Amino acid sequence: MATSEYDLDTADHMLKSGRYLYVIYMCHLSLEKLLKAVVAETQEDLPPKTHNLYHLTKCIDLDIPSQFKQLFADLNAASLPVRYPEDLEKLAIQYSKEVAQTYLKQTKECLQWLKQHPKLK
Repeated sequence: MATSEYDLDTADHMLKSGRYLYVIYMCHLSLEKLLKAVVAETQEDLPPKTHNLYHLTKCIDLDIPSQFKQLFADLNAASLPVRYPEDLEKLAIQYSKEVAQTYLKQTKECLQWLKQHPKLK
């Protein structure tokens, strides 16, 4: 869980420095790491090699509240293009400061919810 927090802190720094694509990337990575930690702990096995946040929640039978479902969908959709951008300028326009701020805020809220969930304690 510590690396999830580290990645979220990195997202904050990327927002301040204007690296908005990395904000999106680090938000996704932060959620992915926390979910994989829970999968590893609850299943006593290595988590699957996936970046799909929904798949990870299914591994632990975790029902995501509707307020976070769109965030998961958006971050899943952004994950590959942000990791391997073909058109950096186009992505930079798509993931503006405002979009990055919104994702970061929602990711913080989601991580807070996850940490309070009974399955994760």
